[in-house]
Amino acid sequence: MSRRTGARRRLGSIRLSLVLLALVPSVTLAAMWGVTTIQMFSEGLRLRDQTELSRSTGAMGTDATLALQRERSLSAAWLASPKGSRAALDAQRAETDKAVAKLVGQADAIEKAPSRISDRLYSVLGSVGSLEYYRDQVDDPTDITAQQALDQYSSIIDDQIHAFQELSQVDDGDLTSQAGPLVGLEHAAELVSREDAQLTLAWPTGHLDDATWTQFTELVNTRRWLVKDQVVPQLTGSAKAQTERILASRDWQTLQSVEDQVLAARNAGAASDRIALPDAQKRWSGAMDTLSEQYAGLIQQQTTGLLQRSADKADALLLKAALLSAGGLLALLVCVGMSWRITRSLSRRLRGLRRAAVSLAQERLPDVVARLERGETVDPESATTELDYGHDELGQVARAFNTAQRTAVHTAVELADTRRGFQKIILGIARQSQNLVNLQLSKLDTLEREHTDPDILKGLYELDSTASQLRRYEENLVIVSGERPGRSWSEPVALMDILRSAVGEVAEYQRVEVLTEEEVYVAPPAVADVIHLLAELIDNATAYSPAPSPVTVRAGMVAKGLAVEVEDRGLGMSEEDYASFNEQLAVPPQFDVVALADDLRLGMFVIGRLAHRHGIAVTLRSSPYGGTTAIVLVPHEIVVREAPGGGVRDADAPEDEKAAVNGRDAADAERSEAPRPAEASRGAEPATGPAPEPRPLVAARTASAAPSAAAPAPREVVPRRDGLAPLPRRVPQTSLVEELREESAPAGDDGSLDDFTAEAAASSLAGFQRGTLRARDDDAEPPHDEEAAAVPRQAAAGPVPSTPPADR
Repeated sequence: MSRRTGARRRLGSIRLSLVLLALVPSVTLAAMWGVTTIQMFSEGLRLRDQTELSRSTGAMGTDATLALQRERSLSAAWLASPKGSRAALDAQRAETDKAVAKLVGQADAIEKAPSRISDRLYSVLGSVGSLEYYRDQVDDPTDITAQQALDQYSSIIDDQIHAFQELSQVDDGDLTSQAGPLVGLEHAAELVSREDAQLTLAWPTGHLDDATWTQFTELVNTRRWLVKDQVVPQLTGSAKAQTERILASRDWQTLQSVEDQVLAARNAGAASDRIALPDAQKRWSGAMDTLSEQYAGLIQQQTTGLLQRSADKADALLLKAALLSAGGLLALLVCVGMSWRITRSLSRRLRGLRRAAVSLAQERLPDVVARLERGETVDPESATTELDYGHDELGQVARAFNTAQRTAVHTAVELADTRRGFQKIILGIARQSQNLVNLQLSKLDTLEREHTDPDILKGLYELDSTASQLRRYEENLVIVSGERPGRSWSEPVALMDILRSAVGEVAEYQRVEVLTEEEVYVAPPAVADVIHLLAELIDNATAYSPAPSPVTVRAGMVAKGLAVEVEDRGLGMSEEDYASFNEQLAVPPQFDVVALADDLRLGMFVIGRLAHRHGIAVTLRSSPYGGTTAIVLVPHEIVVREAPGGGVRDADAPEDEKAAVNGRDAADAERSEAPRPAEASRGAEPATGPAPEPRPLVAARTASAAPSAAAPAPREVVPRRDGLAPLPRRVPQTSLVEELREESAPAGDDGSLDDFTAEAAASSLAGFQRGTLRARDDDAEPPHDEEAAAVPRQAAAGPVPSTPPADR
């Protein structure tokens, strides 16, 4: 089996496959829709959170940066001229404290921010916390220099600019690109503010030292490169126009002119540690005041605009996510609905086709077969129902199924007709064979009455037994063909007679031992079938066990009826074979020519038919001796406990009417009264006299009868105590002439086998021995004497095999 075939089989059913076919895409689409929706809403919500964080911390940080830049310029002016007015410085410090307080108030928002942003903002808050110390140093420089105090302001502003740069890195690339120039513009403004602080601190002295000049030069060059190469090329819209307007203004030109003069002061030949400043303080201060207000307004305006665009972009992204989510959900529902509708339609049509197929296989076709078995006429067209499933692939399957069921019904009808015809042929042959067998038995009986020669009688009895077996085989054919055998009874028959009749139909009946103490009867309708059933089981036991070993038949009443056990000492069978045969015997067997041709044990089929006909249970199991034990449980319904009031027909003699049908003439009734050798020991017990002792082991093999010289007188048939007439008994030597008979029994012996005891058996054996010795001593006597002595030797040698009292 291939791997793909195994995978298909593991799915269980086509309905499950269809459900999975609809479920897997639906779940996949639902998962994709969920992931997409969550991602889009997450982007929108994250952008909104970043915008709110930038609004609360970035904008406030920008305000604090501008305030710190102004406070740094005023602090530099105070450090340059301590005797001046402090009003402007104190006012600016109050403004700076307000801006810083707003920034510190956003500690909760800073805590929720990403780590890269929160680290920068926490650094800003830490630096702002030390601002008071540096203000004290500005007011009264004792620990640090003025330049170190101004550098502290620059450090705080740098941290704030870097924090603003981190805040500008949002998930939206467009907003991030717009925020980049704004950060650069704020950095350029910070560089100009540092230039102003250094020049303001140096104006009173009129010169710069070499380190300060170098630092100033770096600030100027960095700011010019940043504005020319980084800020202006990346600005767009109104921000670019305002920036270009500021760069083209007279104040900006004045600022650059003063810067050029300061940069050229070192090249004028002055000393390296004292670089003279140009006399341009008023021009520088005027230009700085104007430019500070312009770039502060520009930065605040662009920051506010950028935050507004970010908020609008977040709202648009959330709205887009909502619309796409709704549209995706609608499409998902439509897709799922269509998938389930198609799947349900296919599943419903497949279920209908399956129900039709199952109905045909389990209901209609078995019903047709059952009707055909009952002999009813079935119309194949009316027995089939046409299926209509459209013109697609399922419709083609339905049409093929219609053809298949019509073919199946036609085939069943044809097979039933063929089987009935075959059964009729078998039945006809069996009936004709039965007539011939019955005629043969009648002629054999006539010959048995006419001849007195022991050798001839022995051969006739063997032919009689063989004919009885042949009659059973012919009845097997009748049973196989579905009919009943011709034998029937009108009165119940004793159990012992049933068992004897069954044993009599077996070839090796001498090996069978019958053990029973029950005095029950079998109802007339079941007598023939019970005899036949037991005969088949006993015949199987003798056939499948070695010749010397006995076959034991036991019978007794149990809770559920009459139990008969047939036990052999053969090789037995395996447990699988026992289970197989018990399963076959538990259900009514059906006639199947092919099955019967493959299975040579036709007797099991016959046993199953007979057992099911009367509700008899037959079970096979292993025997303690290694062979097989067959248990036949006859139900109470066909067991008669009380003897009927009148006499009963001999179990070996069918009704006269049935005998006539089978080709038997009136001679059959006479033959039932004629005695046969070796049958006296198998006769029924008389009903008169005291109550008998428990019945001993009764063997189907008969012991030799005591020789008698004179023919005994015909016995009177005495009815048994149950009111039934016993089977007729045959008395040895009845048909012999006086000269051929043995010596008569002692005077005290009345010839009744009922009084046969151990002493009588010993006397018979002694007589047998004396006759043998006398025959040896008289070898020289005339032939007439030798012939007379041959009869005792034949009788003493053992019983002549003959047919037990079986019905014919």
